[in-house]
Amino acid sequence: MSSQVIAPLPGIFYRSPAPGKPPFVEAGDPVEAGQTIGVIEIMKQFTEVRSESAGTLTAFEIEDNGTVGPGDVIATID
Repeated sequence: MSSQVIAPLPGIFYRSPAPGKPPFVEAGDPVEAGQTIGVIEIMKQFTEVRSESAGTLTAFEIEDNGTVGPGDVIATID
C-alpha cells in the first residue's frame, strides 16, 4: 500500500541538506519511518520533512528547489 509524504507548511523544498551535498534520499531508495527525505525553507527557517512509514521511495512529486504549499504531496512511498 502506498503512502504519501505531505508538506506540513509552505516554502521551498530541498532534497539535500545544503548546496553541493548529496540528497537525503533518491527515488528507488528504501526509507525508514521517521527518516528525513528533505527540508522545507520558509523565511530562512528549515523544517525537516520525514517519512511517516517505511518502504521504498517511489517518486518525488515536487522538484528540488520547488515551491510547496501545506498539504501538497512531496513524495510517494510503497
